Amino acid sequence: MAPWLPTKEEKYGVAVWNFPRTSEHHLALHIGETVHILQASEGWYRGYSLRNRAAWGIFPASFIHLKGALVERRGVEESVVPAEMPMVQEITTTLREWATIWKQLYVAGHMELYDRVRQMMCELMERRSQLLSGTLPKDELLQLKKEVTGKIDYGNKILKLDLVVRDEDENILDPDRTSVISLFHAHKKAAQTIMQRIQEEMSPQQNALGCGARPAASPCHSLYLCVRNFVCSIGEEAQLLLALYDPVQQRLVSENYVIRWASTGVPQDIELLNNLRVIFTDLGSKDLQRERLFLVCQIIRVGRMDLRESHSRKLSTGLRRPFGISVMDITDIIKGKCESDEDKQHFIPVHLATADNDFLHNMIRKAVEGKDINHKGQGFWVSLKVLWGDVSHVWKQHPHLVDRSTVVARKLGYPEVIMPGDVRNDIYLTLVQGEFDKGSKKTQKNVEVTVCVCDEEGHVLQNMIYPGAGVGPTGEYRSVVYYQQRHQRWMETVKIAVPIEDVHRTHLRFTFRHRSSSDSKDKSERIFSMAFVKLVQADGTTLHDGEHDLVLYKGDSRKLEDASAYLALPSVRSPPEPRLLSGSSFRVSSGTSSLTVSARDSFQISTVICSTKLTQNVNLLGLLKWRSKPSLLSENLQKLMTVDGGEVIKFLQDTLDALFSIMMEHSDTDVYDTLVFDALVFIVGLVADRKFQHFNTILEAYIRQHFSATLSYKKLLSVLTQYVEQVSRGEPCDLLLRTFKALEYIFKFIVRSRHLFAQLYEGKEAAEFQSSLQRFFLCLNQLMQSPMEGPTLLSQGAALKYLPSILEDVCGILDSSVLGALLRDFIGNLPPQRLLRQKLQSLSDIVHSKAFQSYECRELLLQAAVPLLQDLVEKGEEEEACIELLSSILEVLYEAQKRAEELEAQPGAGETQHQDLVQVKQHVRLVLERLLHPVTRRVIVLDRENSLRSHYVACMAAILSQMDMEHYRSYIKAFPSRAELMDFLMETFILFKDLIGKTVYPSDWMVMNLVQNREFLRTINQFASTLAEMFLSDDSFELQLWNNYFHLAVAFLTQDSLQLENFSQAKRSSILAKYGDMRATIGVSIRDMWYNLGPRKIEFIPGMVGPILEMTLVPEPELRKATIPIFFDMMLCEYQLTRSFARFEDEILRQLDTEVEGGRGDEQYKQLFESILLSCCQGHPELAELGQSFVALVTGLLERLLDYRAVRNDENKTYSMSCTVNLLNFYKEIGRQAMYMRYLYKLRDLHISYENYTEGAYTLLLHARLLKWSNEATTAPVQGTHGPALRTQRQLKEALYNQIIHYFDQGKMWEEAIHICKELAEQYESEVFDYELLSDILQREAGFYEKILKVLRPSPDYFAVGYYGQGFPPFLRNKVFIYRGKEYERREDFELQLLSPFPSAERLKSTCPPGQDITGSPGQFIQCFTVQPAEDTRSRFKGRSIPEQITNFYRANHVQRFYYSRPFKKGPKDPHNEFANMWIERTTFLTAYPLPGILRWFAVTSTTTTIISPLENAIETMVKTNEKIMSEINRHQQDSGLPINPLSMLISGIVDPAVMGGFTKYEMAFFQESYLREHPEDEENIEKLKDLIAWQVPLLAEGIRLHGQKVTEDLRPFHERMEQCFVQLRAKVESQYGVREMVCFEDQRTGRPRSMAWGPDWDRLSHCGDRQVPWWEHRPPATPALTPPCCPEPSSAPLPRPVPCSRHIPGLHPATTWGHGAETPRMQPPGSPGT
Repeated sequence: MAPWLPTKEEKYGVAVWNFPRTSEHHLALHIGETVHILQASEGWYRGYSLRNRAAWGIFPASFIHLKGALVERRGVEESVVPAEMPMVQEITTTLREWATIWKQLYVAGHMELYDRVRQMMCELMERRSQLLSGTLPKDELLQLKKEVTGKIDYGNKILKLDLVVRDEDENILDPDRTSVISLFHAHKKAAQTIMQRIQEEMSPQQNALGCGARPAASPCHSLYLCVRNFVCSIGEEAQLLLALYDPVQQRLVSENYVIRWASTGVPQDIELLNNLRVIFTDLGSKDLQRERLFLVCQIIRVGRMDLRESHSRKLSTGLRRPFGISVMDITDIIKGKCESDEDKQHFIPVHLATADNDFLHNMIRKAVEGKDINHKGQGFWVSLKVLWGDVSHVWKQHPHLVDRSTVVARKLGYPEVIMPGDVRNDIYLTLVQGEFDKGSKKTQKNVEVTVCVCDEEGHVLQNMIYPGAGVGPTGEYRSVVYYQQRHQRWMETVKIAVPIEDVHRTHLRFTFRHRSSSDSKDKSERIFSMAFVKLVQADGTTLHDGEHDLVLYKGDSRKLEDASAYLALPSVRSPPEPRLLSGSSFRVSSGTSSLTVSARDSFQISTVICSTKLTQNVNLLGLLKWRSKPSLLSENLQKLMTVDGGEVIKFLQDTLDALFSIMMEHSDTDVYDTLVFDALVFIVGLVADRKFQHFNTILEAYIRQHFSATLSYKKLLSVLTQYVEQVSRGEPCDLLLRTFKALEYIFKFIVRSRHLFAQLYEGKEAAEFQSSLQRFFLCLNQLMQSPMEGPTLLSQGAALKYLPSILEDVCGILDSSVLGALLRDFIGNLPPQRLLRQKLQSLSDIVHSKAFQSYECRELLLQAAVPLLQDLVEKGEEEEACIELLSSILEVLYEAQKRAEELEAQPGAGETQHQDLVQVKQHVRLVLERLLHPVTRRVIVLDRENSLRSHYVACMAAILSQMDMEHYRSYIKAFPSRAELMDFLMETFILFKDLIGKTVYPSDWMVMNLVQNREFLRTINQFASTLAEMFLSDDSFELQLWNNYFHLAVAFLTQDSLQLENFSQAKRSSILAKYGDMRATIGVSIRDMWYNLGPRKIEFIPGMVGPILEMTLVPEPELRKATIPIFFDMMLCEYQLTRSFARFEDEILRQLDTEVEGGRGDEQYKQLFESILLSCCQGHPELAELGQSFVALVTGLLERLLDYRAVRNDENKTYSMSCTVNLLNFYKEIGRQAMYMRYLYKLRDLHISYENYTEGAYTLLLHARLLKWSNEATTAPVQGTHGPALRTQRQLKEALYNQIIHYFDQGKMWEEAIHICKELAEQYESEVFDYELLSDILQREAGFYEKILKVLRPSPDYFAVGYYGQGFPPFLRNKVFIYRGKEYERREDFELQLLSPFPSAERLKSTCPPGQDITGSPGQFIQCFTVQPAEDTRSRFKGRSIPEQITNFYRANHVQRFYYSRPFKKGPKDPHNEFANMWIERTTFLTAYPLPGILRWFAVTSTTTTIISPLENAIETMVKTNEKIMSEINRHQQDSGLPINPLSMLISGIVDPAVMGGFTKYEMAFFQESYLREHPEDEENIEKLKDLIAWQVPLLAEGIRLHGQKVTEDLRPFHERMEQCFVQLRAKVESQYGVREMVCFEDQRTGRPRSMAWGPDWDRLSHCGDRQVPWWEHRPPATPALTPPCCPEPSSAPLPRPVPCSRHIPGLHPATTWGHGAETPRMQPPGSPGT
């Protein structure tokens, strides 16, 4: 193989395939994982994954996509940094982090969040591709970065990841280069932005719109409309006019979008088919707030007068006739209340005109108020979508909807915000209405109005009229013709677009003509009237907005079109002009004109001017042309303030030029100075208005580029100073407030003017200018001194608000020290407690100004600001303003310090740069000494919920971040006494601990929390040095102060935000790279401080044991190694003083329990603790033995605690209960009663939560047994429901017993409850003599007796469970347990529950003990099978008639021995007799404690295995069968209502000859002479088997007798068949094995049912319990090793004779039958039912 060579270019790549690790040399990779490549060889790379740098290996080169990277080398080590732009890297990192969580969401089933994350990831990948393309312009790149960062931040928030803070360019902020204050503000802003985004996402309205916060932020909105289809039977060409309509004002609010529709049903321009799109723009917030808004369409037919007319004669064509309208309410769409989607189609029905005289405007008005109509499927299909922004923005954001071919329909009027570049010169003309007399005609006229634009000669100007958007301009516009109407109402709007240079010489001409339906007549019709209106009035202003009642002229048609004939005539009817009588007319008095005014007719129009070049205001026009009438200059200047703001803004530059030209041309006089100044203030105030806010840049550009008034600064400054002086003297000056608002731009004019003057005259009069400025400031400072109210107070507030805005311009003019003194006095002159908030805000603005950058100015301002801040912070007044000012100061000082440090670090830096840094540090020291203590105290005082607390903490951290060693030393020395210093340190330690434990910042503010921790760590270490220097000696030692230090340091070390192991690899690496592991630093400090204590250590034992333990439990190996020896030091310290370390031991055991349960500690800690302390003990012989015992004790406890914690949160609490018992026993062994009681009640609670009432009762009984029946006080802590009222042991024990009785009752353990009742009854009867309680307890006891006999109580099953393999925890590993099942619990259900905590465990199918290959394997194997309880001997039941309800309980309870039987074949196989070689392997398990107990399971302590021969197996089978027959007989004797079927099946299975082969099988196997010769030792067992067969006959006889009594008639044949079979069976058995008889007697107790019982013989035949067969009891078994513990022992005594017996057979209970789990052989033994 080729050698491995270092790579040069191939350094960084991404895995594009998964690569599994199939060799020890391979490096496993997953898709998307990044690798650092170090070497290459023949298509393979060698390197490591950047996700886990510790794992090195080789991987195929074909699996890696190489990427560019920068290689950084540190000695022999190298690291790679991707060469992509930071934003691309951030997207990549984010996608990798999200992908992991995304998969987890899918597994957890959170599909909604899963889909959202998937969508965001796809969007990020798309944006990443756009960034990598490198084709975006700068503005779009910045916008894309903002969009990407918004998505990342939003995704991080909903995924509960850390907040990322950025600068204005969307780059991640570097905390090392950013001040704490800036970080805080960035976090706050980012959090607010994300929360706003989340609220928008959750808002159904915004979610539907998908527009976020843009509606509120965007000044302009648009409505996109796409006409999908238009279906209507018109028959001729048509024009469709779509527009927005306000029904309240009854007028259109937008231009018409005109569609020319062909008679064939498609657009005339076929290219527009499926491309009929328009965007209605300039809609402002007021338009969105309209009460109602409609989309309307006017349908105008173009053709004949009447469609119904035939073509028999030639008809006039080209007439515009009304056809119908369509309306749609779009209010909800515009307001965002319903969905607006470009894919959703809306149907708008058509309202047809019912008569020729229906005005379209009236139809619209009626339709918006009307109901649904029968449209017969005729109408429009349109799509609508609200878009945000102007046209250019919409083009960029929605290129798939809006492109350059999309028609733009503008609003009729100005938008709310006028953009500087928006140049318009549009005149919107609306033909409103007219009234025309029919004259000589018989009917009313069909009037058509023709509009054209004419010049002064009357020539028609072409292409000046736009009928609407979407069609080109035309020379004339013809109105709709309404049939024979005297009163005409058109309401048709067109746009007139005349070049600005032609407006003054153009006019609009309206001609009126009657239209006939006949073509010949129509051609003969002439113009019967004319009206006109000039666009520019005589005073030079444009035609005013509004309605105009025009004068109608009659005359010769040629004269009516001759401009020279009518231009000199009046065009508009004056309002006071009287109406003449109808039918009258008069001739105009003009020598050349032959036109007549028609007084009988009228015509009205309305106009709206949207022009940035034309003005309708005569006052503004007068100012602009002031030179033409100088006498009116003062009046025009005064009237300027009354002009509409929009008019002034349109002519901003012209107006300013006029104002300054007035000032310059009157420089020798001050007549106009005040007026010009006021006008300038008015204009600047307009620019500040929101509507014209975008004109700020225009105004600033004017000042920089066009302004040239070199002398104006003197006049402006003079008037300004005059105003201030006037108010400071107490004189009224109404304009001063407006002047202050305009102060920034006034000073820009002043400074620019002075600069131009200085350039022109080489800096002359500089001193005079500075003197004037100082005079202004002095007047201002004098104003601030005034204590007067009213206007003076308002002026002072305005001065505070607006003065900082001029400092940028003034800073370079006045000396820094002079300006600083003036500003200091400006703030200081204001009387105390006057305008405090405004004063602080003004100071904050000054701090942010350029002036504060200067050392001299800053020095003087800090002298005024810092004492003010100190006073207000201590009082808690105006806190918001105070904290803003303090933040501003700290921010500026941080920037100044950074600049000074960078300058000093540069090569060649000298004393000047060093002095700058010293000066900044002096200011930091001033802030520190005056404000640190007040700020910390304020943080202590404020409530946690106070929103300002976090800001205060940020300020405190900012102060600490700017302190160096010298600052700390000087601050400590500044305290006048040790007591005050101690108080400060105490407060600081307590505050820091509080802030660490309950941080003021959200947990996702990772950077802010870490920066705060970094500053806290530095401060803690500095103050630790102070402790060691000043508070350690004997005369100065302060125990509480040191104690607070240790608790603070430990709290710092153990806080959540520093536990790196809980974070992802990427986050952990990022923190380590930027901040390091701060835990190690503080840990070393704690260790050193502890050892510094010397003999004082004993004062911290045991108090510091808990905190030190908490510190050592932090999972950082080096920290543990450094700090665990402190424990030995504590042991040694206490031992040297008391010769023991009992206090230390008690405390560490107690604390260890709490800490490990809380989640701390692991196996590694246990091993380190053991090795380190044992090593320390070996170095001190006097502690060796005690130390080893202590270490063993602690490690034993740790092991049990770790086991307990590992299973504590499992859904299946089985193992949690086991671990709890282990701890319970441990604490009992070491005598820790308090901890013992703690876990005892935990165990009780676990049992009760799982309804293990029996086990809960036994658990409580442990506590009760510790108590005496005495009046001694209780010593153990009382938990649970037993409150502190139980003061004596008697009271507590009684309460516990009652609770135990209750639990036993719920668990159906009434026998146990009876024992407790008896003990309580004894106390009530003999000790306390409380007969009332005695009565109650006896009644409860009686009830339990009754329940035993009457309540059904099924016996539980028992299961053996083995846990094999090294994968199990130690308390389970390779151990076997016996479990007590619940009522009716199936083994399958039990196994499922058992396996749930171990999903990877494998179930063993065999019941044999596994071998070493299983027990030693790293996996998990579980074995589960059913076992039977082995009943212990109970002599008190011997020879008695005991109900089975009683005996059943003792069979299944208080059992410690269990057995499992496994059948197997041994010897030669007999195909005719399977029972001859059927052996039984019986395994007996002995548990640690009887069941039930305090657990539902106990470990097996010993296991024995015995072998049962086939003959013994046959005896057991017969005994069980006989017991079952007896049980059934007793059951039927006691309860005659039982069903007979079980008894029928049982007897039939035995007596039926069809299955008589069972006895034959036994005879063939065991009763042959050959068997006796081979097994002479079994002779007695053979006789026993024969005896059992013989005794079965009388049992069967009794069963058949009972069956005959209860059998029904339909089953009588079946019974007779059984009797016949039994006769044969009886004859055979009695002839071979003898006769057995049963003698019965009446039960001595009256009222009991008759029952049958064997004499003593039956007991002797039983094999279980204490019933041993008498004739075998004196002789040992023949084969002791093979005799099972429960089998009867053989005997040679003769068979007993029958003795008298009662009907009730003593000791009878249902025998255990086959069919219980794995114990049951698959074939049925002879003698059992069915054999």
